[in-house]
Amino acid sequence: MALSRRDALGILAAAPGLRLAQAQGQDAKPEIPKGEFAGTSESLRPVAAPDWFRDAKFGIWAHWGPQSQTEAGDWYAKRMYEEGSKQYQFHVKTYGHPSKFGFKDIIPTWKAEQFDAEHLMDLYQKAGAKYFVSMGVHHDNFDLWNSKFNRWNSVNMGPKKDVVGMFQKAAQKRGLKFGVSEHLAVSYHWYQTSHLSDKAGPQKGVPYDGADPKFWDYYHEGHEVPVRPGSTRTDDWSPVNVPVKWKQHYFNRIKDLVDNYHPDLLYTDGPIFFQEWGLSLIAHLYNESAKKNKGKVGAVYCSKLNREINGVLAGILDVERGLLDKIADQPWQTDTCIGGWHYNREIKYKSAKTVVDLLVDIVSRNGNLLLNFPLPGNGMLDSEELKTLDGITKWMAVNHEGIYGTRPWKIFGDGPGTGASAQGGGNFNERNRKDLGPQDARFISKGSTLYAFVMGVPDKEALIPALAPGGANNVGKIRNVELVGFKGKVKFTQEAAGLKVELPEAKPCEHALAFKIVGA
Repeated sequence: MALSRRDALGILAAAPGLRLAQAQGQDAKPEIPKGEFAGTSESLRPVAAPDWFRDAKFGIWAHWGPQSQTEAGDWYAKRMYEEGSKQYQFHVKTYGHPSKFGFKDIIPTWKAEQFDAEHLMDLYQKAGAKYFVSMGVHHDNFDLWNSKFNRWNSVNMGPKKDVVGMFQKAAQKRGLKFGVSEHLAVSYHWYQTSHLSDKAGPQKGVPYDGADPKFWDYYHEGHEVPVRPGSTRTDDWSPVNVPVKWKQHYFNRIKDLVDNYHPDLLYTDGPIFFQEWGLSLIAHLYNESAKKNKGKVGAVYCSKLNREINGVLAGILDVERGLLDKIADQPWQTDTCIGGWHYNREIKYKSAKTVVDLLVDIVSRNGNLLLNFPLPGNGMLDSEELKTLDGITKWMAVNHEGIYGTRPWKIFGDGPGTGASAQGGGNFNERNRKDLGPQDARFISKGSTLYAFVMGVPDKEALIPALAPGGANNVGKIRNVELVGFKGKVKFTQEAAGLKVELPEAKPCEHALAFKIVGA
């Protein structure tokens, strides 16, 4: 017999761990302890990036959770319910039909049996990361800490470990700043595929397991998902049809994450959600940080769709899988991945060369690189990931002085890789990039010293046209040039064609050479 909506909501309210606001949240308002910042656009002024973020330049991210267990790529928990999709076909073949074996049944199979946060953090610190970011919760509605407001969490289920806490302890033990990412708000619409059924075949019309009210504290109650204007595609990010009770629940859980771990960085996957609810979370992050830092905000907030709310641009601009096309006035961040976001056994990873190109290019434009290494379900990097990480480690060991604590120069670059089609410009433009070569240069400064990176390894001589005397960049007389990582002296000339540097036979590193220049 079909349940009425009223009865179904009663079951939902009684489900362990789910706290609904008063009267289903219709009169609820976000509440945070009093502090300098409040959850209003008038109070939440832009906060400058702290020095640690400006100086760090490179962070590593673990985009990990129960969706990694299947090792079948991004958004598995949604796409396994999309009839005919690659993940649907994999799921039916591997686990059975989603009416009988849903994503909730994947969770107990995620044991993370090789997960060693201490070992991973040793590798990441050695590779040069100055901050580490742990997934807190993805769109799959599963919390990776001992969540006060959600029984579906990694301490109760799956690995039965406080993943966020273990990562935090390992990072802080090594002096790395610690961040968390939250992707929760869109879960309410995102997971509605779990309420559908096949449109054809032997299971036609049989509801998937998300339609069972017993599991609505995980999959959410069934509802209509809004459609994008001018399209037939649904819009998971839309605030339309999102009840106040979900906004309250979202707020409670992310506030709980902040209260438990006091992150140095909080990343929101999307815009600032639900007006005052999202603004209150940022205000609470800043207030808590100020309490720990003698009144000064030391935490960073960033979102990949950092839209203005009543004229306020809160936090740091984050660009997903892309670069800005110029030197930004304020520090910003690229978040990207060596492969897919969640582990995919079939994907090809970025090479160390590609990562080095991205890092130097981003830093030259006043940005940071946050790089995801997707962990498989067992929690240990695979051999190809270790190969890329090792290449980064070797390059950073030589060239780190030209990365950390630096600031932009007059221009970010020179050469064919700085043309309009190669520069960047926003989210998801890195797919158009090609590896940079010896004719490409990137410029980064530290005090009165200029670091000129030649983005390939020439055989005998490096030429940097942008450092010709005078010219558009008003370059002065160069007094000294050193090749970073090489102990001997190098011969150089500064002439109309540019700065020419003779190279030793044995180069100090692969991928990109850094020249330390005084007097330019």
